[in-house]
This record gives sequence, C-alpha cells and structure tokens, in this order.
Amino acid sequence: MKALVTGGAGFIGHHLVRALVERGDDVTVLDDLSSGQVARLEPVRARIDLVEGSILDAAALERAVAGMEVVFHEAALASVAVSVADPGRTNEVNVGGTIEVMLAAARHGVRRVVFAGSSAVYGDPRRLPLDEEERPAPTSPYGVSKLAAEQYTHALARLHGLDSVVLRYFNVYGPGQNPASEYAAVIPKFVTAVIGGGRPTINGTGAISRDFVFVDDVVAANLLAARPASPSGLTCNIATGDRTTLDQLLEEVCRAAGRSVTPVYGPPREGDILDSVADIAAAREALGFQPSVRLHEGIARTVAWYRDQPAA
Repeated sequence: MKALVTGGAGFIGHHLVRALVERGDDVTVLDDLSSGQVARLEPVRARIDLVEGSILDAAALERAVAGMEVVFHEAALASVAVSVADPGRTNEVNVGGTIEVMLAAARHGVRRVVFAGSSAVYGDPRRLPLDEEERPAPTSPYGVSKLAAEQYTHALARLHGLDSVVLRYFNVYGPGQNPASEYAAVIPKFVTAVIGGGRPTINGTGAISRDFVFVDDVVAANLLAARPASPSGLTCNIATGDRTTLDQLLEEVCRAAGRSVTPVYGPPREGDILDSVADIAAAREALGFQPSVRLHEGIARTVAWYRDQPAA
C-alpha cells in the first residue's frame, strides 16, 4: 500500500509511520515540523519519503499526495489552550487544512482518507460512556475545528467518490510525547515530573477523569480503518472504555516509577471538561478494534521509555 501520513513526525504520526514501514508499505510523510520532530523518524528515515511542508502549502501537499492509495490525516494544531488563545489559526490549520487535504486526495484518485478526529467534539457529556450518537457540543475552538473537519472529510469524500473514516481519539499516550511542548498532554508531564524528582501539577481536581488509550492501540485502529473491506463514512471512538481519574493516573505513574509523590493542584484549564469515557462498540463491530494495552502496562512502558532518554 502507498500511504501518506500528514503530521507523520508528530507523536501519533511517527508511531503510525513506523508500523506502516514495518509491514512493508510505501510511506510518505508530510510535516512542517512546527511540532513534529525528524528524530522520531530516524529508525525508518531511509525507507520513507519525507516532504517538509504544511498541509496549507499547495506545492508540498501536491507532491505528497500524488500516487497515494490511502491518506492518514494526522496533522493538526492539537491544543485546547492554543485554540482559546488563537481560534483563527486553529481553524485555518484544522479546518482549512483538512479541506485542502481532501481536495488534493480527490485530484489524485486516493482510495481512502482516515481522519484523526477527537473526543473534544463531544464537549461536556450529558451521559457516560460517550457513544457516537451523543450530540456534539464542543466547549473549545479546538473541538469546534475538529468537528467541522470531520464533517468536511465525510462530505467531500462523498462528493468526490472517496472512502472516508473518522477516528475520534480519546486521550492518547505512550513513548515519544514531548512534555515540554505547548501541546503536551498530562501523562508525559506526570511521568517526567515523577522520574525527575518533582511534583506534577493537576489542573483542577484529582477527580477529573479521562479515557487513556495507548498509542499502539490507536495505530492498530488506523490500520484497520484503512482496509478496503472496512466501511466508508464511518465515525467511531478510539479508546479503551475505561475511566481513570487524574489521582488514579498519578498512582499508576508513581507505581511504575517506584516513587511516592504528592501533586500540586492548580486552577482548571480553560476549555477543559470534567469527565470523559468512551463507548467503543462501534469501532469493535465495524473495524474489529479491540484495545490490547491496559493502563498499568502502558504506563510502565511509557515510564521506561522516558527513563531511557538523555534528558530524562
């Protein structure tokens, strides 16, 4: 399979690129390296075509999409805080960029686009667990942009005869996240603070809960979604179906790191929600998706990876 991964030097993107290469696919990466890192691709660098450029760069996008069978669209401004500070820029990249990716895919006869969606489209849930029938009500510009982008993905796919799948990721974690990035998620911040002898900060209360899914399971979902036999027009949650509070998460990190740490509690982040957990029945039934990495195993593997890094 000839596959393009937009944002392929990013956290999720580089894991997906490595998996595609390892199974023998012909892989191109399009990334402007604004948050992605070429070093993440070093193990497979000689086996991929890296196009350095933005999804908003017409020439780079044309070069990257030409000849592709499947496009995995991972590129995005993936920060709630950044979207609150600059909603216009978030909309330009996440919505405008997705439109350009879809139109380029149509021009070049791409068979299928798999779009990296987000649970942020749901906003504050009226009920848990969240299934795909829940009415979207995003509470941040980031969530709004991801909702608009998934709608454009399906609408343009139908108009131009492409297959499309939207995977709504919940809280993805694992080796390779940058804890110093403005997009950094809670787990790399917790892990690096604990193994570095510090006290992690919890924004809000320790009772805030999320559905944390290991990056290998997210990669597996993408590979399933790309199969010709997988249904087109599908939107589904990619998560574990397990709800974990931030206090419980910190306990797991401390257990894996062999330390006992008391967190610092700070103010909640603007645009964040209190609780989230997914119903993954649609992904299980339509794609055959089944998460295989439990939280304790995923945290242990993540802690071990960060300990091996020179800056840890």
